[in-house]
Amino acid sequence: MLVNALLQFEIFKIKNNAKKYVAFKLLFIVDGLLRKSQVRLISLFVAMLILLAGCVSAGKHLEQADQAADTIIKEKQAIALGRTEPFSIKSPEQTLRERLFSQQDLPYSDIATLGSRYLAKIPHWPDDDDYLQSASNQEQTLAIDGKAGEPLAISLLAALQIAAYNSREYQNAKESVFLSALDLDLARNDFLPAFSGLLRSEMTRDLGAADVDTTLSNSATTSISQTLKTGVALTASIGVDLAKLLTSSHQSANSVFADASISIPLLRGSGKHIVAEPLTQAERNMIYAIWEYERFKREFAVSIANEYLGVLQQLDQIRNAEENYRQLVLSTRRVRRLTDAGRLPRYQLGQATQDELSARARWISAKQSYGRRLDAFKLTLGLPVDAVVELSRDDLEILATSTKQVLLSDDLQISASVGEVPHADADVVLELGGRENAGQYEFDLDFAVQLGLQNRLDLRTQQGRVLDAQRSVAVAADALRAEVTILGSTSAGERRSGAFGAKSDNADLRPDKGFYSALLTIDLPFDRRAEQVSFRRSYVNLEKAVRTLQSLEDQVKLDIRNGLRDLVEFREGVQIQALAVKVAKERVRSTNLFLQAGRAEIRDLLESQDALISAQNALTSALISYRIAELGLQRDMGVLLVNEKGLWQELEKVKLEQLLEIENY
Repeated sequence: MLVNALLQFEIFKIKNNAKKYVAFKLLFIVDGLLRKSQVRLISLFVAMLILLAGCVSAGKHLEQADQAADTIIKEKQAIALGRTEPFSIKSPEQTLRERLFSQQDLPYSDIATLGSRYLAKIPHWPDDDDYLQSASNQEQTLAIDGKAGEPLAISLLAALQIAAYNSREYQNAKESVFLSALDLDLARNDFLPAFSGLLRSEMTRDLGAADVDTTLSNSATTSISQTLKTGVALTASIGVDLAKLLTSSHQSANSVFADASISIPLLRGSGKHIVAEPLTQAERNMIYAIWEYERFKREFAVSIANEYLGVLQQLDQIRNAEENYRQLVLSTRRVRRLTDAGRLPRYQLGQATQDELSARARWISAKQSYGRRLDAFKLTLGLPVDAVVELSRDDLEILATSTKQVLLSDDLQISASVGEVPHADADVVLELGGRENAGQYEFDLDFAVQLGLQNRLDLRTQQGRVLDAQRSVAVAADALRAEVTILGSTSAGERRSGAFGAKSDNADLRPDKGFYSALLTIDLPFDRRAEQVSFRRSYVNLEKAVRTLQSLEDQVKLDIRNGLRDLVEFREGVQIQALAVKVAKERVRSTNLFLQAGRAEIRDLLESQDALISAQNALTSALISYRIAELGLQRDMGVLLVNEKGLWQELEKVKLEQLLEIENY
């Protein structure tokens, strides 16, 4: 009754699946055929294990794989980073890319461009509706305002988040971590008990025998095997047979049988450090994957900021070029009036007209360059290149204000008078400016290098690779030894199948009458040429790993040293170009006055206009270069933190004493 109730409950849970219902119906048939209580209970147990194992849908398998990977990722995040953060490779119900196609009515070549969820299911597609439903319910944590028919406004912070959720390169990096987690789950599974089951039904008819018999043979077998980390391999199985004649006497026989075996390596291939090496490497590869992903996030965030500010710089050049063009148009009109009045020669009007046309060409070129850079930036973000996007010019203004406040001292905040511009004496000693206006990231060189050596995740990964290479040498050395293995096996009970089995007596499981054997095998190491080559190659790989570590460590130091040099150079550039802009503005103003008074030529005015636009562009470039150098130095020191949303946390918000006490894995 209990077995029957359990089966009815399982059938109720899967009542919409006809195939599963048929499988359980067959189970009742087998249950009715097997009358002996011992055989009946064992057969039901074995058959239920086998059938229930096949009742998991494809979507459930996907969900279970995700759960295993998520658990591993959180576990390794805590070890590798000392913290955990949300991680998912599932797409939200609606991506920003998909919204832009709808809001801005953008063309596309195939429905796949909107996302995999829109693909039509092909024939024989697995049942994954439950999994897709759970994926579509993921929260869209990125809220970017946008209305139909209007451009999408993007700030720097929004760009970082858009890239984290939409960039194809970013998604590839996340999937690499996820796949490493799946590999680790698979490696762990190698040392867990493995169950297998087989249901078998066979009908035979022997036409060559004197008495033609038709026999139905049914069997159910389940087994379990496990490999221990010491190298010991265990296998056990139990099964039942039923053989029944369908003709003449309708004789039948049933049996229960069981087998077990054990393998124990004593020399070659024994020991946890050898047997569990694939698992150890998979565990470490998962740590490396998380470190590489963290390193990628930091590099990617800096590159996004670089591209974003580069587009804004191009936008600023458009504004400067447009203003320059307007000024030259006004200057040309003024020169034309002076020429018509006979106050200026005709050739100066030609010069003014020529410069006006050149200014228009530069303005047009700046606009086209901006369009190209903006499209390339949209491609980096993972957005359609034909989407209408506007970047926030406020970010450039905020950057200019904050950077100037830090880098420009009071004596550099000059007035409009050229005579008040600081200038050096003729016999001055040439040297760089002092550190009184240095930025907050212009650290002492030794301190910066120390931070980099302790916090660069790629350096820690390569340090781990050296240890991996050392373990490979130990594994290769083990393969040179003799192989000594103890084997043991036992079996009890008998099989019953075919006409002969049906005419035999029932067979019980009798361990006291079982068959037992033991075997000792010794494989002497006479020929180990392949292993010898692998052993020598492992030493070569170790030396390569050490050299790679040395090279990377030197590169880390070089990156930090160059980063500090860049900060000094760009700081000086900001200060110089700030002065240059003020001087150029004063020069344009005074030249205009001299031209109206007839004390200057139009060429003087044109040159002053060119000097002003060059100084303005150079100042913007210096401001952006200094900001990117700040981010780049923090990235190179390994102290720029980036969360799951793509937003960074800079060094001033992190306690330095914590950075100096990070333990190596």
